[in-house]
Amino acid sequence: MNSHAVLYDGECSFCTFQMKMLRWMDWGNRFDLVPSADPRVATLAPALTETHLNEAIHCVTQSGKVHRGARAIRFIALRLPAAIPLALFLWLPGVILVAERVYALISRNRQWISRVFGCKGACALVPDRKP
Repeated sequence: MNSHAVLYDGECSFCTFQMKMLRWMDWGNRFDLVPSADPRVATLAPALTETHLNEAIHCVTQSGKVHRGARAIRFIALRLPAAIPLALFLWLPGVILVAERVYALISRNRQWISRVFGCKGACALVPDRKP
């Protein structure tokens, strides 16, 4: 694997919008964005069930290590120049524990967030960026 794989819910407009933003921030093409319905997921992370994939974003590193939720965001942010301040903040003692709880709250309510903030419409405004 030449890049890290980010596994996300391709059926969720909130998740899809976040992945479009990630694609635009990934200037070095370090991440391969893989919807959870993609058959490659079974090869990339065979231990992850459909439930796991629907609960949180996952990042599978080039070495095969899997980061989940807020820890995946921290891993990803550290590799995106524009997001390094976020990554450094998430490395402060205790912050990741709070971030995991906030992440879980957002994840449980992402469908509602999508409807309220119109993520599907926002996705249409953001053009695709080819890696």
